[in-house]
Amino acid sequence: MDVDPTDSNNEDNCTTNTQRLIAENGGRCMSTQAMQSLYDLRQNNLLCDAIIRLHDGGVFHIHRAILSACSTYFRALFTTTLHSREKTDVLLPGVSSRTMNLLLEYAYLRSLEVTRENVCQLLITADYLSILGVLELCCDYLRENLAAENCIGVMKFAREHFCRGLEADAHRFVMRHFVQVAQRSDEVLNLPIEELRTLVGADELNVKSEEVVWELVLRWINHKPDARKAHIVELMKNIRLGLLDTQFFLENVKDHPYVTGNEACRPIIIETLKFLYDLEMITQKDGEIPTPEIARPRVPHEILFAIGGWSGGSPTNYMETYDTRADRWVKVEEVDQTGPRAYHGTAVVGFNIYVIGGFDGVDYFNSCRCFNAVTKVWREVAPMNARRCYVSVAVLNDMVYAMGGYDGYHRQNTAERYNYKRNQWSYIAPMFFQRSDASATTLNDKIYITGGFNGQECMSSAEVYDPETNQWTIITPMRSRRSGVSCISYHNCVYVIGGFNGISRMCSGEKYNPETDTWSPIPDMYNPRSNFAIEVIDDMIFAIGGFNGVTTIYRVECYDERTNEWYEATDMNIFRSALSACVIMGLPNVYDYIHKHRERLMEEKRQKLLALEVQRTQQQLMQRQQTNINNSVMLPALINQNHQNSQHQ
Repeated sequence: MDVDPTDSNNEDNCTTNTQRLIAENGGRCMSTQAMQSLYDLRQNNLLCDAIIRLHDGGVFHIHRAILSACSTYFRALFTTTLHSREKTDVLLPGVSSRTMNLLLEYAYLRSLEVTRENVCQLLITADYLSILGVLELCCDYLRENLAAENCIGVMKFAREHFCRGLEADAHRFVMRHFVQVAQRSDEVLNLPIEELRTLVGADELNVKSEEVVWELVLRWINHKPDARKAHIVELMKNIRLGLLDTQFFLENVKDHPYVTGNEACRPIIIETLKFLYDLEMITQKDGEIPTPEIARPRVPHEILFAIGGWSGGSPTNYMETYDTRADRWVKVEEVDQTGPRAYHGTAVVGFNIYVIGGFDGVDYFNSCRCFNAVTKVWREVAPMNARRCYVSVAVLNDMVYAMGGYDGYHRQNTAERYNYKRNQWSYIAPMFFQRSDASATTLNDKIYITGGFNGQECMSSAEVYDPETNQWTIITPMRSRRSGVSCISYHNCVYVIGGFNGISRMCSGEKYNPETDTWSPIPDMYNPRSNFAIEVIDDMIFAIGGFNGVTTIYRVECYDERTNEWYEATDMNIFRSALSACVIMGLPNVYDYIHKHRERLMEEKRQKLLALEVQRTQQQLMQRQQTNINNSVMLPALINQNHQNSQHQ
């Protein structure tokens, strides 16, 4: 019996039929009452038509049809015509009574408790007996419990038992969480040289700094130094030494005893030094400069999307992505053909980007568009209940929240959330204050919204929403009024940056500690800005574009809490404000969104530096020309003044 998900009586049906129905893999159903009866018959050795014997002395009376239904091994064994008579007494080698009990429980009841202690033996036995349902359950268990400490072991175990999907997932986990694996895993120390070389040389290795790779290589060698130190050469060839900090390379790599004690390392050291020297003298080189293998950036695991905004006096649907490893912005061709929008919000659920509300210069939107970053298809989803330009958006537990905004007439205090499974928006409790041009973020399963404009003044107030109670709570106000502000959760605090205080655009920022309910300042950005995008990627806060009080900008900068400093990053391809940004992790088609010509990064940098030199030269020439003009105007006046002075004397 199938249950209609649209039936209004489903809840009652599910309650009354709990004893009768149990969902099996694939959405099919079976009678639990009948299967429980068969299970009871088996335990009492009633109507059984075969016996399974184990080497440890276990004897199990079973129904051949039941085992044949879930195992191709038993189906072949019990239905083959190769035997002179039916098989009714079977000896199974290599299976324990404890494991057999669990498998029989699954065969009859589709119930199985997988634990850390039994998962490996269950998987091995299920593979041997071709019980695919148990095999899948075991793979799911191992997949859900992957950790830095066990992922390499799971990957090797899956490979040995031809669980290709689990092996691929474990490999992706190793790549994505490589920093934790390198620092915490003991399994990595037992990898053979061939596997370690492949691991540290992978383009998909998720490392912000190659120092982590170097430290892992040393850790692996130090585990068995006498037998492994000779492998330093082939491992160094797979580290992107050219991406190391120059000082780190000179102090920690170049003169390391493993390196100086192996003559075969000299060419690698010379090549790296030559590259680092060329990097400083890049503008003095003739001809195109390729990017050597030792400096090719790896592939990022997070992709930042910047969507829409206001550019050149009108809204745009321009979309670009940021490749953190190559420090380049990449134009995305698959823009939303329904048109541009600005002052909107974006939210990510899975591989879907939801573009919410906004303004196109004429209309204030309640519409929502969805872009799937894998299929690259745009589609319309359910509209919000209210039009919301200058909207604040956050995601919590795969629910999209839209708060405040401006509908063309009023600043709003209403808020609503979107359930993508139902494609439905529903109102939540209203905020205490009307807010447009505010900013929201998620921290510790709560939503924080900060600042904004209420129609009369820029605001310093902030409040927090708890979905468990459907209540808003006012928190300590910020130190500054901020409209057109951006806020983001970062290292267990809410960071609020930039904005307009009613007088000027700001470069200041502050952070909120929810444990103490207090705000404290952070260092200023290089550029004042409001209505800009903000995201955390590579464990840094990126501030993107915006309006500086005079003009729209394409400047990008990033903040690292560890150094408590801002750094300049590569500018966007176009200048824009009122844009929105979001980050997607683990895209299977990540290569579609990164810099395609990684071998040309050095040449691109050289051309950019040469262009800057030409620009500086032209500015200096113009300054000299202006000085000459000023001198030609002032000189006759000075001569005349001197002549008059001499006559007077």
